[in-house]
Amino acid sequence: MPGRLPERDRPWVMRTYAGHSSAAASNALYRRNLAKGQTGLSVAFDLPTQTGYDPDHELAAGEVGRVGVPVAHLGDARALFEGIPLADMNTSMTINAPAMWLLALYRTVAVEQGAELGRCAGTTQNDIIKEYLSRGTYIFPPAASLRLTADVVAYTLREMPRWNPVNICSYHLQEAGATPVQEVGFALATAVAVLDTVRDSGQVPAERMGDVVQRISFFVNAGVRFVEEIAKMRAFGALWDEITRDRYGVTEAKQRRFRYGVQVNSLGLTEAQPENNIQRIVLEMLGVTLSRDARARAVQLPAWNEALGLPRPWDQQWSLRMQQVLAYESDLLEYPDLFDGSHVMTALVDDIVAGARVELDKVLEMGGVVAAVESGYLKSALVASLADRRRRMESGADVVVGVNRFTETEPSPLTAAGAEAIMQVDPAVEAAAADGVREWRAARDAAAVDAALERLRADAATTANLMPATLACVAARVTTGEWAGALRQVFGEYRAPTGLSGAAGVGGDANLAAVRERVAATARELGTGRLRLLVGKPGLDGHSNGAEQIAVRARDAGFEVIYQGIRLTAGQIVAAAVEEDVDLVGLSVLSGSHLAAVPAVLDGLRAAGRGDLPVVVGGIIPPADAQALRAAGVARVFTPKDFALTGIIDDLVTVIRERM
Repeated sequence: MPGRLPERDRPWVMRTYAGHSSAAASNALYRRNLAKGQTGLSVAFDLPTQTGYDPDHELAAGEVGRVGVPVAHLGDARALFEGIPLADMNTSMTINAPAMWLLALYRTVAVEQGAELGRCAGTTQNDIIKEYLSRGTYIFPPAASLRLTADVVAYTLREMPRWNPVNICSYHLQEAGATPVQEVGFALATAVAVLDTVRDSGQVPAERMGDVVQRISFFVNAGVRFVEEIAKMRAFGALWDEITRDRYGVTEAKQRRFRYGVQVNSLGLTEAQPENNIQRIVLEMLGVTLSRDARARAVQLPAWNEALGLPRPWDQQWSLRMQQVLAYESDLLEYPDLFDGSHVMTALVDDIVAGARVELDKVLEMGGVVAAVESGYLKSALVASLADRRRRMESGADVVVGVNRFTETEPSPLTAAGAEAIMQVDPAVEAAAADGVREWRAARDAAAVDAALERLRADAATTANLMPATLACVAARVTTGEWAGALRQVFGEYRAPTGLSGAAGVGGDANLAAVRERVAATARELGTGRLRLLVGKPGLDGHSNGAEQIAVRARDAGFEVIYQGIRLTAGQIVAAAVEEDVDLVGLSVLSGSHLAAVPAVLDGLRAAGRGDLPVVVGGIIPPADAQALRAAGVARVFTPKDFALTGIIDDLVTVIRERM
């Protein structure tokens, strides 16, 4: 047939993003998924692992095994990959601040399996910049973090040539509010920072920069506006080719190829009428597969019920089958690029390229992406863009089916009473992990541990590559928390800008003026100058988009907002509430740890003599958990279906008035 390829293209690598409870449970899940036709692993780590804490640390309470698998030491890594031949498996690990540590664990297990390191293929995400802007699992300051990234790049270039040491991640930039132009511009600014750091470190000869570029991959988001997403990916490829040729002198076209994997937009999944998420996921998958010249190298799809909680194995299977139907039943892989010569697509691509080039140049003029993070520019830009997106949804300018239009619905058999729509993590998992890490520590040579950590600290104080010292720590049976703790002693910790101070007021909807008057009237009745709202993020949950949008809208409504950022203990939140003499505490928890984190704050307020202070909670909270929180004393529970921010702020005023 005219126009067909001489032979069908190979499908992309098919993954499901998975991990929960324990290394053994996650290993069983991986092996089941591989048996169903999944062709690569995508490892999700829990928040303590991502932020460099052991399961028995105070900040890990309620978080162990919830959003991923806990990996505290070499024993956990062995259990995670047991029976999976790593030399034959493409393994992606979504890990950033401790990426070097997890790569060292992976490498050690691979060697124990007898794998040839030169055959080991996969990816460490290892993009720390977006953690300061959107996801919040950073540990160290930006410059020190980029040093770790460069060390991993240099090590893998020598020892693991098929490994992608960095996966520049624009996925979470889109979730944090980035437009397509910002997503491309900011992600490429991060890539430039990584490549500049590697080049300037002196660890890689100038003639091998093409080899470095060839192993840099990207991880992107694909929204439901799939035509625009196709254009975005083609724009990404065009700019990457230009930058790597002109800035780094890479002459070989194959090395300049834009290589990316994708997970489609989890933020766009809805709690209301969640069955609609299936068609959203399919359309978003088309955005990164239809264009052959800009097709993803690997795809992982969320499950229909991720806005409700943790997907079950059956839900993940459903998402895997979507990929398989497209790849094997349709004729997509039989044709050249469907958009070559399209005037519409060319114009869209040109617009995104031009806008992204402006954003990239702006960041570079500021001194690069690190300076743009530390100044708060990037975070403020994302907060403002997300506020604009929320305003369009609230006004109905952007239609979300089942949420702000076509809300009439039949009862769903998928979420009917008695149907377990999500998987629950057994609370005993955390206790078992804490006991396990204590047993691991007790059974090792303490002197060897001390010597390995001392070497790590000493090397960190120099410019030496830290991968050898990290591998020595693995061999000495050091834990995740100990490795990160040693580097904290040298590099220090970091708190990223919240982006609120630079975010302009966004106006809200037509009801905001009335709410603003209610806020002012209530403050007058209480005899205070302004109502004071403390927005708190307890535990390790770094997904702060919702908290920031509430803070911006509350400020626009006349509240004085106290927001100290992410990763706070219950004690810190209570101390701030008392010290700032607030009228209301709003807690945001999206990691599933609400049943542990929220009661800890309530108990702390009672102990501080402020049990009268009203507390509201927002997050991904199942109905039964919401009922339990209200019974414990929470005044209101908000979930993703409560999308009208001005209405939420109005309800906050009502909560305060109920306690007057």
